[in-house]
Amino acid sequence: MKKCVFKGCGTALVTPFSKDNKIDYNALDKLIDFQLEGNIDALIIFGTTGEASTLTDDEKATMAKFVLKKVNGKIPVIAGAGSNNTFRAIELSKLLESSGVDALLHVTPYYNKTNEEGLIRHFTAVANSTNLPVILYNVPSRTGMNISPCACGELANVSNICGIKEASGDLRVIGPIHSKAGEDFAVYAGNDDVILPTLACGGVGVISVLSNILPVQVSEICNSFLGGDINKTRTLTSKYARLISLLFCETNPIPIKYALSLTGHCNDYTRLPLWNMSEANKELLKREMEFLEII
Repeated sequence: MKKCVFKGCGTALVTPFSKDNKIDYNALDKLIDFQLEGNIDALIIFGTTGEASTLTDDEKATMAKFVLKKVNGKIPVIAGAGSNNTFRAIELSKLLESSGVDALLHVTPYYNKTNEEGLIRHFTAVANSTNLPVILYNVPSRTGMNISPCACGELANVSNICGIKEASGDLRVIGPIHSKAGEDFAVYAGNDDVILPTLACGGVGVISVLSNILPVQVSEICNSFLGGDINKTRTLTSKYARLISLLFCETNPIPIKYALSLTGHCNDYTRLPLWNMSEANKELLKREMEFLEII
């Protein structure tokens, strides 16, 4: 049987930058401390929230080693290694495996779109290039490609493909994914606004943006449900619904980086083409964080 990499809350960690566009390791150190103190269950680096597409290979290797040394085996560290070039995705997988990460996250090939057979062959080739567990990442709003339940069923036959970050927004696919891929194929909510229904449909956790600023609370949302306290999960989900919406009112990770600047964890610098949040949306997000007594 497959073993899922984690259950509960995995934080899709931002990559903090300094004003001169370099990785801010002092801020990263503080962010990791904050996450560990918040009892999250995994860290995901080099995902969408981590601005992976703007990082060089050297930056990824150096940052991965820094994160792993800081985490020191307390929780799994999962690294994004996706590409729209299969051979490039294999190179990244090998690089990050050599850095010591615990698992890989692989997004569907973007722009260079393929058919379902090509998609299956892409993920199979990538998974066969590494000994690490591989989590698929389905986010068609960004990539223009969707991983169907049937494709999940095929890919579940690859021994180290163990689950999927399901960010299509279509909750109807979770049941068919389990039907095709098996109950031991882990499904993670890919969006914070669908944690509760994803768990209710048999998911095992979330890869979260919100937990960058609320690790304790998102962990409670997941652990309450998994522990049978569904009412607590509902209450917390309702409490943070507007905040979640505001964190996605502009392209992720622009809002979450602004939120982290308000909590003092890092600056809100992003790398181009991402740019500063609008002043109007900044004010809305700040007010909601004040209302929730986060700041």
